[in-house]
Amino acid sequence: MKKKWLMIALGTSLALTLGACGKKEESKPSSPSQEASTDSAEKIFQKSCAGCHGNDLKGLSGPSLEKVGGKYSEQDIENIIAKGRGIMPAGVIQGDDAKKVATWLSEKK
Repeated sequence: MKKKWLMIALGTSLALTLGACGKKEESKPSSPSQEASTDSAEKIFQKSCAGCHGNDLKGLSGPSLEKVGGKYSEQDIENIIAKGRGIMPAGVIQGDDAKKVATWLSEKK
């Protein structure tokens, strides 16, 4: 019985964690100029990533990104955003927005 409750608790926790990581945009842009938002990288991060990585980059359910640029290159970060890693789903941000955020995070050393 304890195992059953533990599995339910873990499943619920995982579902809430993944739900907080942002959602993948399903609609396709009607023109190429709409592929990327005009938001800054930090604003995009706050909308899509801060739920897991924290407003201050110190990490919550996701790891700290305070010094991520010292560990990964801009291209590495962009690949992680595109493909996901661990419990982070793939494609939380896409296109030019992903490039903006990867560039911004690569400067965090």
